[in-house]
Amino acid sequence: MAATNTTTTSLPLRDRVAIVTGSSRGIGKAIAIHLASLGAKLVINYTSNKEQADVVANEINSGCVDGSPRAIVVPADVSEPAQVELLFDEAERVFGSQVHVLVNSAAITDSKYHTIENTSVEDFDRIFRGTFLCCKEAANRVKQGGGGRIITLSSSLVRALKPNMATYTASKAAVETMTKIVAKELKGTGITANCVAPGPIATDMFLTGITEERIKTVIEECPHGRLGQTKDVVPIVGFLASDASEWINGQVIGVNGGIV
Repeated sequence: MAATNTTTTSLPLRDRVAIVTGSSRGIGKAIAIHLASLGAKLVINYTSNKEQADVVANEINSGCVDGSPRAIVVPADVSEPAQVELLFDEAERVFGSQVHVLVNSAAITDSKYHTIENTSVEDFDRIFRGTFLCCKEAANRVKQGGGGRIITLSSSLVRALKPNMATYTASKAAVETMTKIVAKELKGTGITANCVAPGPIATDMFLTGITEERIKTVIEECPHGRLGQTKDVVPIVGFLASDASEWINGQVIGVNGGIV
């Protein structure tokens, strides 16, 4: 039996470059830290909270022994094409390599609790644009020839179909469809594209503005009797970013404790 390379086994993403959008907090933050623990070099992206993004980068870089940063912070609004390009430009400039992994975790929540009738056209446009622009850029710039990964985040709401969240839910349904199609369009490149669809996760995004009664209802609906945690999601993303996931492509993986 051939000897096992323990370094490769323990660090499956060693020196691969990953961009995680919306990674200053919540699920995106947890994903970035997890990918770094697997050996990846990270672009921490934020739109408005530099302080939180710096905390994430500092946590990752605190373990560096050679003085070279393994995480950089790049502000970018992913609903703007030029700013999405900037994420890839900075990754290539600082790390001297093409991007291996894109995780599109950024989400716009302005219309989270709006009905269709009172959702503005501007909100609709911004909510839908981000993932499209990130997938478009990644399809052109993620490293080909093996190891290239596009990972998008959807939501269990696509199956639950809750009222007052139509635009957000529809955008996530579009994410799932787009991910499945881009996986086929990238035939021959070695790049895979998959989607992770979490259920309710105890982050600021979910908990802000929600009533205790609603939280209790969500917990009762879950077979495990609790809210999801970011730690429930990140191992799936880490696996999809690794070589071990090569035969998983164009899939939507629900991570919701069985709530739907």
